[in-house]
Amino acid sequence: MTDATPDTASAALPADPYDLTGLTALVTGGASGIGAATARLLAARGARVAVLDRDPSGAPEGTVPVQADVTSDEDVRAAVAQAVAELGSLHILVGNAGIGAVGTVESNADDEWQRVLDINVVGLVRTARAALPHLRRAAAVRPGSASITHTCSIAATAGLPQRALYSASKGAVLALTLAMAADHVREGVRVNCVNPGTADTPWVGRLLDQADDPGAERAALNARQPMGRLVSAEEVAAAIVHLASPAAASTTGASIAVDGGMQGLRLRPAGS
Repeated sequence: MTDATPDTASAALPADPYDLTGLTALVTGGASGIGAATARLLAARGARVAVLDRDPSGAPEGTVPVQADVTSDEDVRAAVAQAVAELGSLHILVGNAGIGAVGTVESNADDEWQRVLDINVVGLVRTARAALPHLRRAAAVRPGSASITHTCSIAATAGLPQRALYSASKGAVLALTLAMAADHVREGVRVNCVNPGTADTPWVGRLLDQADDPGAERAALNARQPMGRLVSAEEVAAAIVHLASPAAASTTGASIAVDGGMQGLRLRPAGS
């Protein structure tokens, strides 16, 4: 007869699994859009939050702003160390910093491909690499508390026109999420991602401003999502914070679509 193995997977959840009191978080790209909404919600749930951004002046009130460019390993390591020094620990990493790109494979030169992949993919790698020693320590002290959540995209799982470079970068983020989940599950660090549809963020607003007819372009983006509207930053943040919370203690290697049904639904035309 062998000794019983502790059943850590069935450990009881806290009374409120969405209460993040006592946990600490770092959100990259957290000074605007989805990142800022995520930082605000993490703080509202009780976490102490640091925001890493190239320009952290827009960091939500009550968060710790740290300046870094995710294309610089030196910057990222210094910023993560600063955040941990301010917070005292690190339980939650949200890898959200990223940029967009428009066009077919013929539209973007090699340097633009390198720039987008460097920010959207390698930027996540640099941040996780700097954060993982702290996340492992947090997991050892408080099992189930350590997580990494990436902001991915519907572009990783659906073919979108005029998004070749952006889609390639987000496809890499999805694959990276799965690989990291496998690498770190036995260290107590969960790794997941959220796939937003077209979200009503400053970046999308800038794209619309560049269109010949911004109103018509917004209407087309609304119509592309079965729910008939853009996704809000707060809706994406809610999914990210769920994955980071004890409520998702058994969830790793997962991707959650927050896309108004864009990925999975195939509706008949209205009125048919």
